[in-house]
Amino acid sequence: MTTSTSGSRIPAVLVLEDGRTFRGRAYGAVGATFGEAVFSTGMTGYQETLTDPSYHRQVVVMTAPHIGNTGVNDEDPESARIWVSGYVVRDPARVPSNWRSRRSLDEELRKQGVVGISGVDTRALTRHLRERGAMRVGIFSGHALPDEGVMLAEVRQAPEMKGADLSAEVATKETYVVPAIGEKKFTVAAIDLGIKGMTPHRMAERGIEVHVLPATATAEDVYAVAPDGVFFSNGPGDPSTADHPVAVMREVLSRKTPLFGICFGNQILGRALGFGTYKLKYGHRGINQPVQDRSTGKVEITAHNHGFAVDAPLEGATDTPYGRVEVSHVCLNDNVVEGLQLLDQPAFSVQYHPEAAAGPHDAAYLFDRFVSLMEGQRA
Repeated sequence: MTTSTSGSRIPAVLVLEDGRTFRGRAYGAVGATFGEAVFSTGMTGYQETLTDPSYHRQVVVMTAPHIGNTGVNDEDPESARIWVSGYVVRDPARVPSNWRSRRSLDEELRKQGVVGISGVDTRALTRHLRERGAMRVGIFSGHALPDEGVMLAEVRQAPEMKGADLSAEVATKETYVVPAIGEKKFTVAAIDLGIKGMTPHRMAERGIEVHVLPATATAEDVYAVAPDGVFFSNGPGDPSTADHPVAVMREVLSRKTPLFGICFGNQILGRALGFGTYKLKYGHRGINQPVQDRSTGKVEITAHNHGFAVDAPLEGATDTPYGRVEVSHVCLNDNVVEGLQLLDQPAFSVQYHPEAAAGPHDAAYLFDRFVSLMEGQRA
């Protein structure tokens, strides 16, 4: 329930499912919204965050205190709409000041009906989520706010992220093609589980024609485009519910087609190989997460957005029905699995986002690695 009234002076309340309450002012649309409370540590790139389909049904808390200074432009969105359920900031910019800006962030949130709150101590809120873990939350704004008992009851009735099957809700309904830039070298079938616009663009830059298929695509749909490689995208929800994409990936692995997965795609690969997945306490979100590529020892600063992870042994190779696999990348903050590499066939995945539009670009080489796998298979 939202209205499009400007919210700069309208009272708002944020209520967590454990009863912790924060008061502030409405930011964006006025009304009520619910989701999972998570925090993002990025200081820039909020347009990428807002329009990333992986944030579907999540209320994002920005740890950077000042948000909205560069406004909103029409070039940087990662999809056709904002996907976050709600937005929490401390000090919103009063006036955008960037030559590319077309409108303010507050205006864009109101236009798209996204309920937010400002004037909140986001440092205290983030510390609370780090200690207690990600949890359900509601944002309520307007002069007819219900009492706190009613708000808390509504928050606790909202669906949890654990067990949520969401990829089909954000994926394309129809196949579309992103043509190669310059000479076409390869064809890739990309399963859209919540794909960001920059991902097929990064492949197109490398001479790949990308056929983006719905999350419901079958193995027959995949091979109908005669792909040189298959890609599984990022996306929202609990990977334990993604039985259909897992079945499709197992068919791809059986045919030994070059395969690359990002984020949700990494979790799908983990499940396809026989590993489990689990929910992280508060997840990784932001553009400053340190990851080590174990094949080179290099530490990369990477963009993340995930609340689930693959449960795989960090040391040594593991035998699977598709050959040996090892953990290729690890998060240096908490040793979470950040990548998988098959040793006996051309397939790999990473948990983070090498296509990061606002940066960093340390991991862009992974698209070149995918190209090398397809070149090797063709040879």
